[in-house]
Amino acid sequence: MNSRLKRPLFAIATLWTTILIAADRPNVLFIAIDDLKPLIGAYGEAVPTPSIDRIAAQGTTFLNAHCQLAVCGPSRASLMTGKRPDYTQVWDLKTKIRDINPDIVTIPQHFKTHGYHTVGVGKIFDPRSVDKGADAASWSQPYTQTWHLKYNEATGKPSGHYQSSKSIALAAEAESIGKKGWNDINKYLFTNDGWPVVESENVPDDAYDDGAIGTYAVKELKKLAQRDEPFFLAVGFKKPHLPFVAPKKYWNLFDRDTLDLAAFQSKALGSPAIAYHNSEELRSYNGVPAKGTLDEATQRKLIHGYYACIAYIDAQIAKILDQLKVLDLDDNTLIILWGDHGFHLGDHGLWCKHTNFENATRVPLIIAAPQSKRDMTSTMPVELTDLFPTLCELAEIDTPSNLDGVSLAATLRKGEDDLREFAVSQYPRYQQMGYALRTERFRYIAWYANQKNESADGRTAPVSTELYDYKHDPLETRNLANEAVYAEVREDLGAKLAQFLQDYTQK
Repeated sequence: MNSRLKRPLFAIATLWTTILIAADRPNVLFIAIDDLKPLIGAYGEAVPTPSIDRIAAQGTTFLNAHCQLAVCGPSRASLMTGKRPDYTQVWDLKTKIRDINPDIVTIPQHFKTHGYHTVGVGKIFDPRSVDKGADAASWSQPYTQTWHLKYNEATGKPSGHYQSSKSIALAAEAESIGKKGWNDINKYLFTNDGWPVVESENVPDDAYDDGAIGTYAVKELKKLAQRDEPFFLAVGFKKPHLPFVAPKKYWNLFDRDTLDLAAFQSKALGSPAIAYHNSEELRSYNGVPAKGTLDEATQRKLIHGYYACIAYIDAQIAKILDQLKVLDLDDNTLIILWGDHGFHLGDHGLWCKHTNFENATRVPLIIAAPQSKRDMTSTMPVELTDLFPTLCELAEIDTPSNLDGVSLAATLRKGEDDLREFAVSQYPRYQQMGYALRTERFRYIAWYANQKNESADGRTAPVSTELYDYKHDPLETRNLANEAVYAEVREDLGAKLAQFLQDYTQK
C-alpha cells in the first residue's frame, strides 16, 4: 500500500478508536452552588433539600470537605485547576488565572481534550478570574452567560438582581440620566434604596437568573443526549449568594419566627483580631446597618432569605435530575455537587465568608458515580483540590501529574477513609496570610507575616495561632492554642502545617 495512504487511514482509525472509547465513558454533571454551606438535608441540617438528597442517596456525602480560600474567585480558581491558591496566585477577586499561569489546564479543558463535549452555564469560574467571564479554552461551545439566557416572557429579565417595581423603575431612571454599566447603575440603586439585601416577589422561577439557568440546563441535556461523545455539563447556580432573592413561594416554606439564630455570636475567647472582619459584603446592601451588630429581626430576615434561596436552587436541581432520568442518562452520569465555600450566618458576629473558621471553609461536596457505593458518608477531611483527580479516575481518563489534590475514588468505590490526614485552607488579611489545617477533630490556624502575599514556607514563626476542638467545642467559643492541656496537640499540628508549607514551597 502507498505509504502516503497508510498515514491518513491510520489517523482515521485512531480517531474512531478514540471516539468509541470516549463513548463508553460516563457523562459528567458538574453542579456548583454559590455560597452554599452544608445547611442542607443530606447533612442532617435545617433546610429540606429533597433533590440534593437524591444525589446523596446515589453516592457519597463528604461531611468534612473544605475549600482552599473562602471567597469565590480564589476558591473556584483552585478547584477548577486542581492547584492551591499559592500556585495560581489568585488570592483576590481581580487576578485572572491565565495572566499568572497562561498554560494551566482546567477540569473541563482536560475532559475536552479526552473526547468530552464540554458545556457551561451560569457561574462556574468567578467571572473576574477569567477573560470574558468564561475561559474559552475550557468549553467545546461558547459559554452561556446570564445575558444569553431566556427569562420568563411575562416578567422579562431581572434588573440587576431584582424584579421589584421599585428597583426596575430606579434602573430605568438611572439609564435615563446617563448612568451606564453595571457598577454605575447599581450604585444609583443603592443610593436610592433600590438595592435591598432580600427580595420576595411573587414571580415564576425563571424570572430570576437561577430559574433561567435551570431551564437552560434541562434543554441542553436533550441536545447533549443526541451526541455520540460523552458530555461534561457544568451548571453554576448563583444563590444563595447575596442578595437573598428568590420567588415568594420559597419564602413561604419557612416560618421566620421559628428559625434558629446563631447560638454563639461573640469572638472566640483568646482569638486574634485578625481572624475577624466587619461583614463588609453584607453591608453593601440596603437594609443592613453600616456598622455594629444586627438586631434579631434583621438576623431572622437574612436567615429566612438564605433558606429560601437554598430551597429555590434545590427545585432547579430537581428539574435537571428529572430530565436525566427521562433521557435515560441517569445510570451513566457522574454527578458532582459542590459549594465554593461556606457562609457565616451570625456566628462569631460574622456574616458572609472571608475567614478561616469552620463556617467559612466547610463546604457541601457530594459525588455519585456509576458503580460507586450508595448512600455513604465520610468524615475524612478532604479538599476541593481533590475533585480534579477524582473525576479523572472515575471517568478513566489520564490524570495530570502535577495536581495538588488526591483522588477520592477509593472512598466512593470501597469506602476507604484514610486517603487524607488533613485539609488545608488559607485566607489573607492585613498583609498576613492565615493557614488552617483541619483534621477530623481539630482546626489549627497559623497567621504568618506576609507582606507580599506570597506563600509562607513554614520555617518562620507565625505571628499568632488558633486551635479549636470540635469534639468539645463545636462552636469555636475559645482559642485553645495557649492552653496547657492542648500543648501537645498544638505542637503536633503546628509542626505538620509548617512541614506542609515548606514542602509545598519547595515543590
